[in-house]
Amino acid sequence: MDWQEITALGIVGVTIVWFVLRAVRRRRKFSFERDTHCGCSNVGNSDKGTIVICGKRGEPPQIRVKMK
Repeated sequence: MDWQEITALGIVGVTIVWFVLRAVRRRRKFSFERDTHCGCSNVGNSDKGTIVICGKRGEPPQIRVKMK
């Protein structure tokens, strides 16, 4: 086995370990502020309305704005 085969097998091994660790690691809960970098989701502010996006398979999505 020459150095090219050893290097190729090393790269494959590192990739497999990386994929396994990514699959095993627990995912974080979705945070609107952290994941979108928007910061406009104010939980305590009840003055504003709510946007609800819903849809069924085969139908166009419906966007509803509920104003309080």
